[in-house]
Amino acid sequence: MKLLPLFLTILWLLNVNSQEIAILKYNGGGDWYANPTALPNLIRFCNQNIDTEIEPKPQTVEVGSTEIFQYPFLHMTGHGNVFFTEDEADNLRTYLLSGGFVHIDDNYGMEPYLRKELNKVFPDKEFVEIGADHAIFTTQYEFPKGLPKIHEHDGKRPQALGIFHENRLVLLFTYESDLGDGWEDPEVHNDSEQVRLKALQMGANIIHYAFKN
Repeated sequence: MKLLPLFLTILWLLNVNSQEIAILKYNGGGDWYANPTALPNLIRFCNQNIDTEIEPKPQTVEVGSTEIFQYPFLHMTGHGNVFFTEDEADNLRTYLLSGGFVHIDDNYGMEPYLRKELNKVFPDKEFVEIGADHAIFTTQYEFPKGLPKIHEHDGKRPQALGIFHENRLVLLFTYESDLGDGWEDPEVHNDSEQVRLKALQMGANIIHYAFKN
């Protein structure tokens, strides 16, 4: 019997009702710390509008740490390289299969590195594009066209890509949308209030979905 995964599952079950979220710190040189005002603003929006009681300051946890099991929701972002060791990939897989949820928001440029590393986490799974009829687009706010476009970057259409386990969405990758930039303080990117509101509402949908599923 593998005692470590059993211990982690028990730790997860003890914390499943927690309303804390954390930023996922990874290796490889990518700026995991990007968008420092984004999550605090999203947390404030959720607490004010969808009846969550999330701790105002998100914590930071490393991919390979057992501390990730204290959080039902992990957020990951950045612009560049991502690297997981085999132990880190195993830890993240155990977390996700035990009921955890990860939202990865491409801040621009991390997609090719991320795909390679997620193959270590789930070598038998691939990204599936999430259609506009999925519950994540209606759980609190309506997005009839699916993932909103917040920043242009390469001008490609926004995509919500997911990894599922036993019909549960365990990992969401938002690509060519850049929700996190829309969550930041207004003066950081000078986005309009309308654009920021769309980003925050979509973020609230993601948070609500992760907490309820």
